[in-house]
Formats: sequence, C-alpha cells, structure tokens
Amino acid sequence: MSQTIAYLINQYPKVSHSFIRREIAALEAHGLQIRRFAIRACHAELVDPADQEEVNRTQPVLGNGVVGLLVGLFWVAIKRPVRFLQTLRLALRLSQGAERSVLHHLAYFAEACVLLNWFAKAKVAHVHAHFGTNSTTVALLCNALGGPPYSFTVHGPEEFDKVKAISLPEKVARAAFVVAVSHFGRSQLYRWCPLLDWSKIHIVHCGVDAEFLTAVPTPISVDPHLVCVGRLCPEKGQLLLLDAASHLMQQGLPFKLTLVGDGPMRNELEASINRLKLQNHVEITGWADGDRVRRIILAARALVLPSFAEGLPVVIMEALGLRRPVISTYVAGIPELVESEVCGWLVPPGSVEDLVIAMQKALQTPVEKLELMGHIGAQRVVSNHNSMLEAGKLAALFQFYVEQLPMSQSVEAPCKRFNLEQPI
Repeated sequence: MSQTIAYLINQYPKVSHSFIRREIAALEAHGLQIRRFAIRACHAELVDPADQEEVNRTQPVLGNGVVGLLVGLFWVAIKRPVRFLQTLRLALRLSQGAERSVLHHLAYFAEACVLLNWFAKAKVAHVHAHFGTNSTTVALLCNALGGPPYSFTVHGPEEFDKVKAISLPEKVARAAFVVAVSHFGRSQLYRWCPLLDWSKIHIVHCGVDAEFLTAVPTPISVDPHLVCVGRLCPEKGQLLLLDAASHLMQQGLPFKLTLVGDGPMRNELEASINRLKLQNHVEITGWADGDRVRRIILAARALVLPSFAEGLPVVIMEALGLRRPVISTYVAGIPELVESEVCGWLVPPGSVEDLVIAMQKALQTPVEKLELMGHIGAQRVVSNHNSMLEAGKLAALFQFYVEQLPMSQSVEAPCKRFNLEQPI
C-alpha cells in the first residue's frame, strides 16, 4: 500500500498510549507509510526511550500556537470559502449539548484547518484517530472541509460515558470505518448506531510486543507480592484496592503491593496509605518505563486491577503474556480475556469483600497452580493480542477503504448524508 496514512491523537506520545506506538510500528512493519500528528505534545512525563524517540516523529498542531491556528483558518477561508462556512456551521452544531464549549469547538475547527493544509502537503490518503473524543472531532471537521476520509478506534470507557456529548453516532456515520478493541466495545457502538452503520464497525484488538509473546517463562516467586499497573485515577479502583489491602493486613497475612503509575489521585492514595497504616505493605513507584514494568510484574505472583470502568487494559495482556495470573473485574472487555479460576480471578466491581478473597487466593495458591494459570493466560494473549497479527487486520481495513472504495463513498457520501448544503 503506497498511500500515506496519518495517525491523529490528542496527546502523543504519552506514557499511557504506548499501545498506539506499538500499533504504528507494527503497521510500518507491514509496509504502510504512517505520519504521526498530535493536537498537543506531551513531553514532560515521558520515561520510556521509545516514547521519547516518537517526539521527533510527531507533528503537534498546537506547536505554533495561536498564530499557527489563525494562519490555517485564513488559508482555508481563502482557498475553500464555501466549505469553510459549511464546516464552521457544522462545528457550531456539534457544540450544542456537548461537554466542551463553543470556544473549544471553534478551536477544533481551527485545528482541522491547519491539518487540512498539512495533510495536503504530506499527500495523506486517510486519517486514523485514536479515541472517539476531540481528536476524532478534528478528523471529522477536516474531512468536512474536503480533507481525507477518516476512521477511528474506540476504546472506552470515556466514549461510552458521554455518547451524545461527543456526538459519537455522527462520528461513526461519517467515518469510513470504526474500530472497537473488544466485542463489548462493538456492542456499545451497536447500541447507539443504526443498523446501516453496523457493517463498518470492526474489532481489532490491542496487541503486545513480541517480548511478551516469546518470553522465556520466569518462575513465579514464593514472595507474597502483588502489583497494580495503571494511571492513578478513580476508574481504576485503587482506593478500593487499598481498602482490601487493609483487610489483608488486619488478618495478619504477609504481602507487598506495588502500584506502578501516576495520576490525579496520587496524593489521595498516599494519604489513604498513611491513614490505613499501610506504609510497610504498599509502595507507589510513579511512572516506569517498559523494562521496569516488566521486571515488577515478573517479581509478582499476580497483577491486580480492580477497575470500575474500562475498555480492555493492555497491562492485563502484558501480565498474562508474562505468565502472571490477573485479578480484575467483570467490566467491559476484561472477561473476554480473563476467565475466573482459569487464568486469574474476576470479582464484581466495587466489592471489597470479593477482592479480598481473590487477593488471598493469589497470595496462598501454590506456585505450580499459579504457573499453570499463567500459561493458559499466555496462550490466550498469543492467540488474540499479537501486535503484528492485529496490525495486519488494521492494514487490511486501510487497504480496502483507501484503495478499493471509490472516493465518492469514502468522502462525499457522508457529506450528502448530512446535507451540508442545508442550514445546520
């Protein structure tokens, strides 16, 4: 496939978006030409050398500030005045009832104008956005201005929490195709989209690096160590995890719990550790690069992630790929990968009692049984979350929609469907 594909993400590279970097690398290994674009850069928190290398490959829209946005607006207003006004009206309509203000949507419109020029210079044939939020809004507006067709990957839970506020059904309708990362995610899109659009919604799983698929099995330690990897935020359930850890401590069960990550709840979590007197049991490391995360997971008996809301966490794939059982919740796509008592334990979200029981089992189950569970989990990851195989599915979608579909179907049809010539 000779055409250039643009990847558009709100913030990239970013610590929590390493799966996007892996996806791009796998697509390039399949022979695709990928150009990286971000709305804004996110340099400060980067700790992984691979993420740091991505900075120089990524072109941030806001890198030239307000002046760059104004130049982009002026360029499109002069070159495409009719499209300019039509799409401006569309941006204003999308702002009605949205979670973001009219000013935000005017900013998205300006960003789309900048990208229209950049995509033309780079000869971009198709745009793929990750997350159905503002990056996809910008891709939609750029397409309405006459830019390339777009697709996007929906992860959840954010998109499913505010379907109407982000105009998700309209984004699906205007897209060439849409990717869900799990059957659950696809079902949620089915809920909000007419049957007409179901055929364009495809499942492409997030994948893990080859080292998680081909790693030589590392024996599980007898040490009572559990690890939780993820952004420190309400939906990950770390406060409940500390409550469960307090119960284990009161029972006199020896254990260590390592929280790997950072985020808005770090201060509250540290205060809870002190309040519950868990200082000798719980450690927060902050963000860690990929090598350190692997070492910490391998040093643990199991990964624990008591999420309240999710898509399908990549760290669960990574832990299972490293042959470590997983404790998590019956949420979203997680049960599609983790089967309770087979390759880990699933508990009802929000139940501290069930979480305590699962953690007890992980700490007290014989190592031989844990290793068997880890082996089964690793087989599931190899079958369903190989980065190269999943990227091959995505590359096939790009090839079909970019090279085989007529331009009238991929670009003009959405405009006719919503009739941009009529008042919006």
